Amino acid sequence: MSFSNDVREEIARSITDRDRQFACLYGILLYSRIFTQEQVVLQSESPVFARLMPMLFRAVFRTELQPDVRTISRGGDQSMVSYTITDAAQISRICEIYHIRPEKREIRLSNLVNNSLSAFLAGVFFGCGSMIDPNKEYHLEFNTPSELLCSDLQKLLGSIGISGGQLLRKNMYVLYLKDSEHIEDTLTYMGAQQCTIALMNIKIRKDMRNKANRVRNCDEANINKVVGAAIRQIQDIQWITQCGQLEALSPELQELAELRLENPELSLKELGELLSEPIGRSGVNHRFQKIAAFAEELRKRAADA
Repeated sequence: MSFSNDVREEIARSITDRDRQFACLYGILLYSRIFTQEQVVLQSESPVFARLMPMLFRAVFRTELQPDVRTISRGGDQSMVSYTITDAAQISRICEIYHIRPEKREIRLSNLVNNSLSAFLAGVFFGCGSMIDPNKEYHLEFNTPSELLCSDLQKLLGSIGISGGQLLRKNMYVLYLKDSEHIEDTLTYMGAQQCTIALMNIKIRKDMRNKANRVRNCDEANINKVVGAAIRQIQDIQWITQCGQLEALSPELQELAELRLENPELSLKELGELLSEPIGRSGVNHRFQKIAAFAEELRKRAADA
């Protein structure tokens, strides 16, 4: 399974309540390649897309829409599922509920209520997003059907601190992200936290291997040990942040936590040298033990709640 499908599988599990289902379907419909008064065509190679669409239509429209569902062979094991809606009354209802003008599609923020922006972005990813295997390259993109929708999406991502570039490819306006941290933020925001951790894992391994090649004195076992420790530290810090308890840490622990998130590839010794009051490796390790203990306490509280 591709990394893109891993992302789709994970974000699909986060589309649970009515507002998020409404916003997710809005993203899929708005960024579909074909949306006219005569027909709406939704296509994807993702198996989860085929499972998700009927559920979203039922949740939003409270009735069974009857699209024409086709499986198009792409050669080999690949196939594409295509949903085509041609009923004029159904298309009119979609346009009315979502305030979509087929001749000038644009994002209407009034459709996104109760913090459902993340679900909308998840829908956009379902409709036109993809990601290259991060083992090969850091690259996430949205193949949007118009310049206006591409610019709207760029502004929307910019409002949450994520920047990307634009290019025109085969009559499609592509918004792309190359910065690994911005890709991580996008995945996390859409609800793909485990994919974010997988990406960070790959990134740390790449950075560590590059460093090992430069110094020629680090073997694979040491890489795995350092990477494993860094990942555990990052997971603890992310959990503390997710619980809204980062500020409950002492100032020196907060400083170390922020440095670790900014520098996942650094050793304990190197992190200690970056602190406002530098300390040695053992001191850094002791502080991480305190962070880990606090994270474990929060996990136990969550489990008991």
